[in-house]
Amino acid sequence: MLKTLIDALSLISTWEVIIAMFAASVYGLVIGSLPGLSATMATALLVPVTFYLSPIAAIATIVAASSMAIFSGDIPGALLRIPGTPASAAYADEAYAMTRKGQAELALGAGVWFSAVGGIAGVLSLMILAPPLAEIALSFSTFEYFWLALLGLMCATLVARSSPVKAIAGMFIGLLVSCIGIENPGGIPRFTFGITDLFGGIEPIPALVGVFAVAQVMRAMLTPEPPPLPRRKFGSIMAGQWTLTKKYHWQMTRGNIVGIIIGVLPGAGADMAAWVSYAMSKRFSKEPQKFGTGHVEGLVEAGASNNASIASGWVPSLLFGIPGDTIAAIAIGVLYMKGLNPGPTLFTEKASSMYAIYLMFIIANILMIPLGIAMIRVAAYILLAPRSTVMPIIMLCCAVGSFAIGNNMFGVVTVAAFGVIGYVMEANGYPVAAMVLGIVMGTMVEQAFVTSLIKSDGSILPFFERPVAAILAAMAIGALLWPVMVWVWRKVKPALTAAAATSQ
Repeated sequence: MLKTLIDALSLISTWEVIIAMFAASVYGLVIGSLPGLSATMATALLVPVTFYLSPIAAIATIVAASSMAIFSGDIPGALLRIPGTPASAAYADEAYAMTRKGQAELALGAGVWFSAVGGIAGVLSLMILAPPLAEIALSFSTFEYFWLALLGLMCATLVARSSPVKAIAGMFIGLLVSCIGIENPGGIPRFTFGITDLFGGIEPIPALVGVFAVAQVMRAMLTPEPPPLPRRKFGSIMAGQWTLTKKYHWQMTRGNIVGIIIGVLPGAGADMAAWVSYAMSKRFSKEPQKFGTGHVEGLVEAGASNNASIASGWVPSLLFGIPGDTIAAIAIGVLYMKGLNPGPTLFTEKASSMYAIYLMFIIANILMIPLGIAMIRVAAYILLAPRSTVMPIIMLCCAVGSFAIGNNMFGVVTVAAFGVIGYVMEANGYPVAAMVLGIVMGTMVEQAFVTSLIKSDGSILPFFERPVAAILAAMAIGALLWPVMVWVWRKVKPALTAAAATSQ
């Protein structure tokens, strides 16, 4: 092992790898912080560059850019309430509320620190738990994926600050949007109204940019400008992070574990990890009433979770060529292109290359701290800019990002339409985050459900017969019934207390 480690160090100690990793880190930070340009897009745009790099340098660019982009999506979320990436959407409101309270350094510092810690935890899982985790993921069938996706949808009611009924309504709107197009089990056009552009469905990224960014610009146009934040020099970004680590060590650990588990499941990725972890943080918090008002606890757990899922998503990718998420799918293509064919033999025949990947993940997450702080300090000047200057730039970024997704104007129209929808929903108290979650998860729920029914010949018993499916079913049903049980208990408890007092 020592010889393999020395060989791996020699592979990553070349100027080509060092320059490629540094340049990709800066690139990932910039792209991730721009609304509409996701971590997946940042990674995909790097693929042509990898044609001209050595295998290790090519993988280094993918590793560095994806890790940095997931974190830097937190920056516009905290400063402007516009998440840079879908993974940041789960806690963008929370981070923005902290900024309005004068705690921008704490929010952004928690983002960079716990993202780095989560990323390193994900690497350790990649090194230690790869074989058993991959076996668990391979044992999942469509029955398990249905319950997993349904459990993810339950987060729509758990993270909502409004009434559960409005949260569920928003989720159903998202599910309805996910039905548009022909990418369904039956291959039948649905809700397309003869419009060719709708045949491909509604992409989640334009919808997310619209409901968060464009709707925010609309609110800015129609409401008076809030009192300006105090003009002060940004303080220490890392101040207080060790105190938070000690105070919320269990939340950080739980976020790491959830991110690792979700990351290793094909198709889940950092987005679901962030949503589930933020929901769990609120559900099990001793101070749930503080969530949504600028409470750092949810940022700690979700920030640790989304970056942990990035590294653990490479587990099935490297072992079996099964992508854990879209970024890992791109990485698989680069691996094949560079002759590093995924599979169990990769760990024996080219062990030094695997250790090089581990080391690059660790280096990328260590680099995230100084480079992330520098990026935060540059972005902090947005706080001093007047709204009339910032909002047109945001609209320009939204338009460019949405056009770049499909290289056509339909993406721009989609963003504008969802901007109106997002504004109307929030004006009436309906959480747009629940709708976004429905759009992201809807296709997975439907395909897993229909495929499972076909396999079981219409019977629902197999949804509960398999051990893992039964556990996930119990968790999903429990999450659905928990609010009802809490409501019943609150109604019954006073009567029981009164009866007990009377009997005494």
